[in-house]
Amino acid sequence: MAVTTRLTWSEEKSLQKMLGNVSLRLLYKSSVHENKTSSILDKCSCQGPTVTIIYIRNTTVGVFMLGPYSKTYDHLKRPNPSFYFSYQRNIATEMRTAVLETEIKIASGQLVFYSSGQEVLSVCLNDTKLSINDSLSKALGVYNRSDISYLECEVFRVEGIEDDTNYIRKITRAMKHRNPLLSELRTYKPCVDFVSKVRILLLGPVGSGKSSFINSVKSVFQGRLTRQAAVGSDVTSITEQYRIYPIRDGKYGDYLPFSLCDSMGLHEKEGVGLCMDDIPYILKGCIPDRYQLNPNKPITPNHPNFISTPSLKDSIHCVAYVMDINSINDLSSKMVAKLKQVQKEVLSCGRACVLLLTKVTNCSEFLQDNSLNMDKPMTSQSQIMHVSKMLSVPIYNTFMVENYTSEWELDPLKDTQILFVLRQMLRVAEDFFEDLP
Repeated sequence: MAVTTRLTWSEEKSLQKMLGNVSLRLLYKSSVHENKTSSILDKCSCQGPTVTIIYIRNTTVGVFMLGPYSKTYDHLKRPNPSFYFSYQRNIATEMRTAVLETEIKIASGQLVFYSSGQEVLSVCLNDTKLSINDSLSKALGVYNRSDISYLECEVFRVEGIEDDTNYIRKITRAMKHRNPLLSELRTYKPCVDFVSKVRILLLGPVGSGKSSFINSVKSVFQGRLTRQAAVGSDVTSITEQYRIYPIRDGKYGDYLPFSLCDSMGLHEKEGVGLCMDDIPYILKGCIPDRYQLNPNKPITPNHPNFISTPSLKDSIHCVAYVMDINSINDLSSKMVAKLKQVQKEVLSCGRACVLLLTKVTNCSEFLQDNSLNMDKPMTSQSQIMHVSKMLSVPIYNTFMVENYTSEWELDPLKDTQILFVLRQMLRVAEDFFEDLP
């Protein structure tokens, strides 16, 4: 009879995607191969990269290790790239991760995982008990106590990892930065009391990736890919309403204190795309959410939905110009003139602005060993200098991102870049608040 895993289809797919579209081969299952260290060693020694998974009622806890299990019972292996993860099934199939350099010791009927010389997780095979230390249990969202009874322990061999060490180091570095960024944004609060939510407006040509960026941000906080904002083609804007998208932390979590605002894309032709006369009213907060935009008929103060006396909390606090990095050199003179006109209006309203270049395909270059490397690759320098000068946006407020478009699963490399860009936008908005009289 075939031995099957307890992993759900979605859990297995998300784990495979995170590790680079690998295959998982089940080597050991405690209910079949006995709860003994000798059994796990016989099945898993010298098998290369492995994933060890422990099932606890509605929670799944796992450890990925690039280094193999060893048959030396009391040998403490040197640290190797690894990460811990968990799925909370009773809330949603959402993976939470923690990156630690891991050492493993197998002795006295236990698997003991160490980081920096401290025991972080131990599995007592004989008694089917699991213990997790405080910091790791908090990071994984697992109820913290010792001697947790578990249902099953499984070990998989990870097959098909390309450039084993380099790729896994990139993934672990990405998650090492991703998690602190996510925590920082989840606890973010505007620096002024009279603004409860920062509003960021995305402006740019049709098909530049405005709606895709909104979907990407929402996906990272939801823990799954979501496409609430409708995405159009490169020539036709599908966004016809002015929308204010709140960002929820998780499926049932609270709304975070920032929103992303979307509108029609800009078009070089008159009577197509966002009407220029609507822009100052959007910036000042005079246009409500879900207002139906009309390229030929801008809103007026006489409109029944017009907000005649908006407060600062209703207005836009940061404008992000969204541009396709591959189309910058192909912008027509009419489109360039329109973008300059928009920027003139934004500056006259005193709003902060950033430049967001989308459809970048080398996001892994932004991760260095110990820090985020957001310096622009040399291949993009000429385009960046060109559009930065054109819109009068400083280089230090110019960012690049690779949105989620056709993917089915989240990627920690993309997550890290998206979160970094969002944090920088909020910091630019903070500068705007600080400059208020």
